[in-house]
Order: sequence, then C-alpha cells, then structure tokens
Amino acid sequence: MTDGVGTPLLWVGFTAFVLLMLALDLGVFHRKEHTVGHREALGWVIVWVSLAIVFNLWIFFHFDSQRGLEFLTGYLIEYSLSIDNIFVFIIIFRYFSVPAVAQHRALFWGVLGAMVMRAAFILVGAVLMQNFHWIIYIFGAFLVFTGWKMLNGGDVEVHPERNPVVKLFRRFVPMTTQYSGSRMIVREGAKKMATPLLLVLMVIEGTDLVFAVDSIPAIFAVTQDPFIVYTSNIFAILGLRSLYFLLAGAMTQFHYLKVGLGAVLAFVGIKMLISELYHIPILLSLGVVAGVIGCAVVFSILRPPPKPQLPKMHKGDPLHEQEPPPEGPAKN
Repeated sequence: MTDGVGTPLLWVGFTAFVLLMLALDLGVFHRKEHTVGHREALGWVIVWVSLAIVFNLWIFFHFDSQRGLEFLTGYLIEYSLSIDNIFVFIIIFRYFSVPAVAQHRALFWGVLGAMVMRAAFILVGAVLMQNFHWIIYIFGAFLVFTGWKMLNGGDVEVHPERNPVVKLFRRFVPMTTQYSGSRMIVREGAKKMATPLLLVLMVIEGTDLVFAVDSIPAIFAVTQDPFIVYTSNIFAILGLRSLYFLLAGAMTQFHYLKVGLGAVLAFVGIKMLISELYHIPILLSLGVVAGVIGCAVVFSILRPPPKPQLPKMHKGDPLHEQEPPPEGPAKN
C-alpha cells in the first residue's frame, strides 16, 4: 500500500469544508421548502462538479500528476456508479409517494449518513488492504462478478416491503399516516411521532450500504491512498442529489448506462486481479472509464428505448392503498 498524502490537518480541513458547504446548502439555499426545478438542479450540479475540478487541480499542483490522475479517475468512477443510486431513489420515492417538496430534505440527510458510512468503509478497506494484501483478489473477483451480472441484465432489486429496516421501524417506532412537508418528527398531542419521511430516510441509508460494497472496492483498484479514496468518494456523493433532480425524469432514456457501469466494474475488477502481473497505467484507466461511460450515454441517445418503463409501485403497503396527488401527502 502506498503512503497516504493526507495529513491530519488535510483530513480535518476537508471535512470541515464539506460540512460548511452542506450547512450553506440546507441552512441558506434550501432553508424554505420548495420543489427543486431543473434549472436549480443544473446550477448545483455545476457547483459541485466545479468544486471537484478545483480540488483536483489543487492535488495536481500540490502533490503530483499521479495523485491528480488517481483522484480524477476515482471521482469519475464513483460519480458514474452513483448514477445507479438514482434508479433506486426513483423506486423508493414512488413507492412511498414522497412529495416533491420533501425529496431534497430526505436526500440531504441521506447523503450525510452516506458520508459517515463511506468513511467507515474506506477506513476498514484501507486497513485490510495494508495488512491482508490478498484481499485485493477478493475485491477484484467480486467486482468482476457484479459487472458480469449488470452486463447480463442483472440489477439491484429494491423491495421496500421486504426491507428489514422497514419492518423494524414500523414495529417499534410510532408513525403518522401522512407527510408533514419535509419534517421527519411531529408532535400529535403529547406524543412525538415519526412521519413517513423518516422511514424513507432509513431505507435510503440501508440501500446505500449495498452500493458502498461495490463503489469502495472499485476505487481501491485505482488508488490505495485513503485520502484520495475518501475525497473523490465524497465529492461524487455531494453531487448526487442535484444529479437526481436533474436526471430523474429522463433516467429511463439512458438504458445503456447499466451496461456501461457493468463494463466499468468488470474492468476495475480485472485490474485488481492482474495487479501483481501487470500494472495498468492510471491514464489508460481514466481513458477506459471515460470512454465506456461516454459511449453508453451516446448509444442511449442514438438508440432510445422503444417505450419508457418506470419502476412499478408495489401494492399491499398501507401507504399505497390510496395514491395521493403528485404534490399532496401520502395517505393510508
């Protein structure tokens, strides 16, 4: 394992910067509840991507081009894999009939929780890679298998009604039957109760664990520097919410993205498996990842699906016995 470039000051400074940006996001720009439109979402996508590029340039000049290319490749991989999260968000929000005005708040806290979980995953992964180098072959084989499944039409199935988090939550936490804007806890009489939005947040956090199992090993195939792994991962997660609001309505049109993501996972898995025999240059890795994702997007535009098929809501759940209007609260 290569020595990390992150000093304690850099770790603290980067984390403080991220928390400051999140505080500005929620406390200033999204202080009032509102539906995030495409123009606003595009603006935030540009902001987060620009910040990632500026940080990448700083790594290039402050450290070296190798670290800079590692960050850029890792960021591109993580940002591409995060697109898969958008499909899951669509399923979850449709299943629980989450009002558009409350979706940003759910994703905000979901991202914050994801950052904590990813940091823990990266720490564990770095320790394992340092002390048990053979685990790189397990990571590589897992990524190749996951990529093969995606290339053959396999997908992460999300069934909220089967989710153990949903079952435990409903069993032990008193919950209202309606949404209350973007509030997750409300008071009814003398009793505090959770709104369905808190349950939605729990489901989002649970599904992120599944995606972290793919994304963390994938970036360790590019670099084993914990600071580069952490920062590229966090920047990708930070831009996920805005990307969702920008692309959610058109995600079914990019039907070749699944194939592209599967190919990327298979590539980085093979890179891990042959790392002792041949070291694939980081610049070549960057070109492969960018080329595969770019081709997937272009092919999706040139050959659109014959008929868009949005994920179907599962029936039998109390929240869906009666479907609410688009902007209204969910009802039992």
